[in-house]
Amino acid sequence: LGMFSELKFPVPWGHVAAKAWGPADGHPVLCLHGWLDNANTFDKLIPLLPGDCYYVAMDFSGHGLSSHRPAGSPYHFLDYVSDVRRVAAALQWRQFTLMGHSMGGSVAGMFCFLYPEMVDKLILLENLGFLLAPEDTEAWLKAKRMVIDRLLSLEAKQQAPKAWSREAALQRLLEANRHLTAEGGAILLQRGATETPAG
Repeated sequence: LGMFSELKFPVPWGHVAAKAWGPADGHPVLCLHGWLDNANTFDKLIPLLPGDCYYVAMDFSGHGLSSHRPAGSPYHFLDYVSDVRRVAAALQWRQFTLMGHSMGGSVAGMFCFLYPEMVDKLILLENLGFLLAPEDTEAWLKAKRMVIDRLLSLEAKQQAPKAWSREAALQRLLEANRHLTAEGGAILLQRGATETPAG
């Protein structure tokens, strides 16, 4: 397990980098590093673990070799959970073990709470996991999972922008916003659309 390979997963702002050890058909284990850390956290640990697993240690966005989020964007725990979901989807992992260290343990706990069906084991190193007041649990779970699932669904459907005539663009705007008048829609399009040679 001393040898590793480098991986890159495309995301809307660049890529999430990772390194992998072990056989690709081995039991999947996703390793999450701590605050101001990176995937190299696991360099000394992975060779000591069972050799029949496929260990993928990702660099969270803005860490290690992963792309930074756009300037001015915050780095919230839920954003890191979304990164974990993206990497799991790119690897086509339906169920896997999560191993998190420090901040990565908090992210792993939050992911496990939101997507319990995807996690067969949770390993926490120097972390308590994710704690939430019992009265907040159901509402938080429903709202946060919906946010992540919608975001990833929109990203998966993303296509190159289409060109529309001015009239067709106005028609689409009015259909999506029935409260707008044609005059109000035309005013919004002056600043909300960009004219190109194609339309």
